Amino acid sequence: MIKPENLRCEYLVNPLGIDILKPRLSWILGSNERAQNQTAYHILVASSKELLNKNQGDLWDTGKVVSDQSIHNVYDGTVLKSQMFCYWKVRVWDKENDPSNWSEPAMWSMGLLESDDWKGKWIGAPSKRKGWIKKNLPRKYYPSPLLRKSFSIKGEIKRAVIYTTVLGEYELYLNGKRVGDHIFAPEWTDYNKRVQYQTYDVTDLLKEDENILGAILGDGWYMGNLGPGMPFFRKHSFWGVNRRLLLQLVIELSDGSLQEVVTDQDWKILLDGPIQKADHFIGEVYDVKKEQPGWEKPGYDDSHWLPVTVDDSVDVNLVAQMNEPIKIVKEINPIGITEPKPGVFIFNLGQNIAGWCRIRLGGSTCDPDATITLRHGEWLKANGKLYTKNLRRAKATDIYILAGTEEREFHPHFTYHGFQYVELKGLKSGVKPDLDMLIGSVIASDAPLAGAFESSDPTLNKLWSNILWTQRDNMISVPTDCPQRNERMGWMGDVTAFNQTSIFNMNMAAFYTKWIKDMRDAQPKNGRYPDIVPYPMTKWEPIRLKGAPAWTDCGVILPWNVYLNYNDKRLIKQHYQSAKKLVDFIHSRNPDLIRVKAVGFKIANFGDWLNGNTIRVEGYPRKGASIPKDAFGTAFFARVTEILSKMAGVIGLTEESTHYADLAQRIKDRFTEEFVSEDGTIKGDAQACYALALHFDLLPEEIRPKAVINLLKAIKKYDGRISTGFLSTLPLMLELTRAGQNETAYSLLLSRRFPSWFFIIDQGATTIWERWDSYYPERGFQSTFMTSFNHFAFGSVGEWIYKAILGINLDENQPGYKHIIIKPQPGGTLTWAKGHYNSIHGKIEVNWKLEDKNFNLEVTIPVNTTATVHIPATNQDEITESGKVIEESDEIQFIDFKNNIARYKIASGKYQFKSDMPS
Repeated sequence: MIKPENLRCEYLVNPLGIDILKPRLSWILGSNERAQNQTAYHILVASSKELLNKNQGDLWDTGKVVSDQSIHNVYDGTVLKSQMFCYWKVRVWDKENDPSNWSEPAMWSMGLLESDDWKGKWIGAPSKRKGWIKKNLPRKYYPSPLLRKSFSIKGEIKRAVIYTTVLGEYELYLNGKRVGDHIFAPEWTDYNKRVQYQTYDVTDLLKEDENILGAILGDGWYMGNLGPGMPFFRKHSFWGVNRRLLLQLVIELSDGSLQEVVTDQDWKILLDGPIQKADHFIGEVYDVKKEQPGWEKPGYDDSHWLPVTVDDSVDVNLVAQMNEPIKIVKEINPIGITEPKPGVFIFNLGQNIAGWCRIRLGGSTCDPDATITLRHGEWLKANGKLYTKNLRRAKATDIYILAGTEEREFHPHFTYHGFQYVELKGLKSGVKPDLDMLIGSVIASDAPLAGAFESSDPTLNKLWSNILWTQRDNMISVPTDCPQRNERMGWMGDVTAFNQTSIFNMNMAAFYTKWIKDMRDAQPKNGRYPDIVPYPMTKWEPIRLKGAPAWTDCGVILPWNVYLNYNDKRLIKQHYQSAKKLVDFIHSRNPDLIRVKAVGFKIANFGDWLNGNTIRVEGYPRKGASIPKDAFGTAFFARVTEILSKMAGVIGLTEESTHYADLAQRIKDRFTEEFVSEDGTIKGDAQACYALALHFDLLPEEIRPKAVINLLKAIKKYDGRISTGFLSTLPLMLELTRAGQNETAYSLLLSRRFPSWFFIIDQGATTIWERWDSYYPERGFQSTFMTSFNHFAFGSVGEWIYKAILGINLDENQPGYKHIIIKPQPGGTLTWAKGHYNSIHGKIEVNWKLEDKNFNLEVTIPVNTTATVHIPATNQDEITESGKVIEESDEIQFIDFKNNIARYKIASGKYQFKSDMPS
C-alpha cells in the first residue's frame, strides 16, 4: 500500500490568497514496501470542507487518472475567481492497482485577481515632495506612523480574510493582537513593476460589535537605505518617499452576507509614534514616552489623531505573495558576557546570525529615564571591544528610551542586523546583566529545511552547519550577499556559485521562483540582466552594474537548475524568452564568440571574484590564481548558450534547441582555439582555468586528460592549497572527483592549512566568510571596506559534500529526482557519513560506513522513483544486500562492474549493501 501525504499547492502548504488561475498540486508518497509506484490518482477539489468530507468535488473531480505523476498536476476544474476557498484531497493506486485511503485534506484560497476587486484606497501621512535631492542624498528619518480604524460587526461571523500590502513595511493588528507573523512584508521587489500583497485569515480575531484595525508603517526597502554601499551608490528613498497602506477586510457572516472594511478617508493616523527611526542599515530608535497604550484595541480615545491622507496617485501592479514569508525561524541564547569597559557589556550569542535581539529592560536594572543602546557586530577586537569597521555605514544600533520602572521586553520592528556580538550600554550604575536578559531572534525567509549531513569528522560537520547558517542568514526575501554591512544585495554571481547547495539545504522552489520574477523585472530591453536583483540604480550612475559574466548569466543558470531539481517546466516556459534575450545580446556584442564586450563597466567585470590573487597573507602567492577575464567570460558564454539549448528542448522548440546547441559548440571550439594549447595548458594556467574548462565541458576529449594533469600541477604550485575564487571553487572540487582525483579533493576539503574552510573554522567562524583571509591571526582583519563574516559564496562546497560524500545526484534526463544517482565516494580520513535530501518526490537517504575493509551502504529511495546506485567493490560477486547475495529481481537489477565500481538499478525502498572496499 502507498499513502499520499504532504500535500502542496504551488510548492506551499495551504497557501492563502494565491493569484495563479491553474495552480499545480503535488504530494509525497509513503510506503514501507519496496518497488512501490503510483499507477493512478484521483483528485477532488471542493468549495467547502463539508462537500470534500462527502467526497464531492464540485470544483474539480478528476476521476481515476492513469498516471504516475505526483507533482505539478495542473488544476483544470471550475474557473477560479477572487476570494474562492478550495479544499482538496487525493487518493492513489499502487503497482497492484489497489487504491489508497484519501489523503488528509488540504486547501488553498484565491486572492484578489482583478484590480477592480480592490475597494480600498492607498492611505498614509501627508505626501512629501519627491525630488532628486530627496531621492539620492541622506535625509531625515521620520517616525513610523500608527493608523487605526474602528468598525462594528452585527451578526455571527463565518469567515474573515484580510488582503493587504504597503509601500514600505508594516505590522498589522486586530483588536490588540498581531495579524500574522510576517516580517518586512510585503518584502522586496522592484516596486515600480510588482508589489506583493499578503492574505490573512483573521476569523478568530474578530468579534461582534466594535473591532479595531491598527497598522504601523516602516520604511523598508521601498524608502529606506539600500546598498550596494559604495560611496557613489548610497541610496535612500529610491522607490518613493511616502509610506502607503492598502487593506481590504472581507467578513462573511453566517447568513451569507458580506461586510467589507477597507482603507479609506475614515481611518485615523498618529504621525509621531514610539518608533522614531527604523532602517535596515541604521537600526531602530524606540521612545517609550511616545507610546499610545491601547491604541490597537477598542476603547482608546483617538480624538487627537489626524485623518489620513488618501493618495490617488499610487499606481502599482499588485500580485500575490507566492514565496514563504520572512519570519523568526529560531532563537539563540547567549553563551557569555564580558565587560571590556566599565558599564559596557558584550553578549556573545556563540553564532553569527541575521536578526535582532529581544531584551528585558526596566525594573531594578535601569533608571526610569534610561537610554539603552544595543550595537551589533560580527567580531571582537583584540582588546575585547566590538569590531564594527566592516559594517561600513551600517550603524546597526538599536536604542530604547525608557520611561518608568516597569520591567518589559523590547525588540525592533523594521530593522535587522548581522551579528554574533551585542554591545549593551545604559544600565543602572553597578548593575551587571545576566544571560537571560537578552535573546537573539533569527529571521529568514521561512523555506523548509530539505537536507542534513553528518560525518565522522566534527570539523566537517561544523562546516556543513556554517554553510546552512550562512544560507539562512542571507535568505531574506532575496538571496543577499551579506546581512551586516550597508549592502545586503541580491548579487547574481554569488547565487550562480551557491544555488545547488542552497537547494540541497532548503526547499528553495518558491523562494527562487519569486526571485526569478525579480530578474525579469530588472532585465532591460536589450536582455542584459543587472548584476544585482532587484536593481536600485538609474542610468545616471557612475558605474552600471550590468552584464558581468557569471553575474548576468545567473538569469539563465538558476532557472535551469530550479527546473532540474523540481521538474518545473512552467518556469522554463515563463522564462525562456527572457533567457534567450540575454544569450542573443551577448552573441550580438561578441560575434567572434570571444566574450570581451558588454561584460560590465571596468571594475564591475568581476571575473573569478576574490580568488587567491586578492589574499594578503605573507608567504601566499600574490599572482597566478586568476583566470583571464576573456577566458572566464567566454566559458560562461558557452555554458549559458548550452543551457538555453536544453531549455528550448524541454519546451519543444526543436529548431531553436538545435540552433543554440550548434552555437554553444562553436563557442567551445573558439575557446579551445583562443585559450588552449595542444599540451592542455589553458591561458592563465590557474586552478580556476582548468576547473571551469573541465566543468563546462569546453575541451575536446583528447585534451581533457592533459587539462586534468595541468590542474594537479596548478594545485601543486600552491603547495597543495586552494587558490580559486567564488565561481571556480566548486568546479574545482567537482572536477577533481570526476577525474578520479578524489583524494586531492578531500585533501583540500579537510586541510587545516591556510587558506581552507577548516582554517576559517579554527579561527572561530560560525558562518562562511567573504574572503579566504577575512581574518588572519598574525595580521588581523582584511580590507575593512569588504570583509564580511557571513557570505555564502565559498559555501558552494556544500554541493560537493552532498554529491561526492553522500553521493546524491540527479539525472538530467529525469529531472526532479524521478531517477536518482547514488554515488558516494569515501575518501580522506572519513570513516562514515550520513545525510538526506528531501526531494520534491520524497526523502533520499544515504548512510555509509567503513568497517574492517568493508563498505556498508544504506540507502532509501522515495516511492514512485528509481535509482542507479554505485558501489565500490573489489569483487562484484561478493556484494550483498540485506545480508544476501544479490539476485536479479524487480527491486535490483545489475548494470555493470567497471573500475571497481558495481552499478545497480534499484526501485524505491530501503536497501543495505555491503562490499569489500578497494584499497
